[in-house]
Amino acid sequence: MTKNGKRVAWVTGGGSGIGEAGAEALAADGWTVVVSGRRKDALDTVVAKIIGAGGAAEAIALDVSNAAEAQKAADQIVAKHGRIDLLVNNAGINVPKRSWKDMELEGWDKLVQVNLNGVLYCMRAVLPTMRKQKDGAIINVSSWAGRHVSKMPGPAYTTTKHAVLALTHSFNMDECVNGLRACCLMPGEVATPILKQRPVVPSEEEQARMLQSEDLGRTIAFIASMPARVCINELLISPTHNRGFIQTPNNRD
Repeated sequence: MTKNGKRVAWVTGGGSGIGEAGAEALAADGWTVVVSGRRKDALDTVVAKIIGAGGAAEAIALDVSNAAEAQKAADQIVAKHGRIDLLVNNAGINVPKRSWKDMELEGWDKLVQVNLNGVLYCMRAVLPTMRKQKDGAIINVSSWAGRHVSKMPGPAYTTTKHAVLALTHSFNMDECVNGLRACCLMPGEVATPILKQRPVVPSEEEQARMLQSEDLGRTIAFIASMPARVCINELLISPTHNRGFIQTPNNRD
């Protein structure tokens, strides 16, 4: 918490799903939230919803896989607000062709650019400001696939999400001396729009038993609310009805 009580959070992938829910939960806790993503219309809808609920929010359209755009966004936030206290690296994608038999190099490259490079670009963009503050937190939204290898998410997604876990721990190793901390948040199945990119889209009944976006929003707000002396290095969360535990590989999506 800053002296004047203002806390500024930057949420990537903030136009829908986990990012949207995280932005709403943070704003409800009094954070000034900047949401970013590729779809300006979706971001504006989220901002209007937050402001309508009495919160403070604004939008910056960007593609996190572009390092220059990520840096420009961070600079814009600092220029306006004077600080960045929290980065929620939530932007992420997957592709339908995700098995070894049908994967394409274009899909692999796209996932690496967004799911891994995009995370690094945004972390690097906020780092000078956080070091100067001697305070700052980062939440990298990885996946259950970042801890457990399974067939369903595919090799590219699984690899990038494992890499995000390693990236988070390496950040803490170097930056803990500067008062900075990062958490790798690894959710199991969440009923978000990204499910539509699966080869077989789960039924409404199956999605109702999954984690919901608001569950992750509350989790993000919880991590962000911890005192600066606390580093939640990683958090693994799943639905109680965990299909990965129940189904055999041959029956998965």
